[in-house]
Amino acid sequence: MTTKPPHFDPAAFTDTMKESAQQIWLAGLGAFSKAQQEGGKAFETLVKNGMDLQKKTQETAETKLHEATQKMTGIAQELNQKATGQWDKLETIFEDRVAKALYRMGVPSAEQLQSLLDRIESLEKQLGTKEAPKRKTSTTQKSKGDTA
Repeated sequence: MTTKPPHFDPAAFTDTMKESAQQIWLAGLGAFSKAQQEGGKAFETLVKNGMDLQKKTQETAETKLHEATQKMTGIAQELNQKATGQWDKLETIFEDRVAKALYRMGVPSAEQLQSLLDRIESLEKQLGTKEAPKRKTSTTQKSKGDTA
């Protein structure tokens, strides 16, 4: 048995090569077109993801800022209360020391002066004086001096 080699047709071979090249070219164009379409979609997806991330970041930052503000307000109020307490203590100490110094100098306290005024008023009532004599003020003295 003898087999014959296949018959080689150059025209058919050229047509097959052209057809294959055309298919390869079209496949490349299709891939390019698909890449452009999906590239646009990918870009839009990246933009959307970026916007979502930015929104989450802003919300987190606002939450943290609110928490920090509340914490600082609490600390400020606590410090204010402590400072007020310290000032009250300091004021009390100062008043006590001034009162002791005035007592040592023989200056009567406000309570002692009030007690004395009450006694004077009581004595005036006992004597029958209805009004205490009015003191002369600088304006009454000037007016008398002007008429003279």
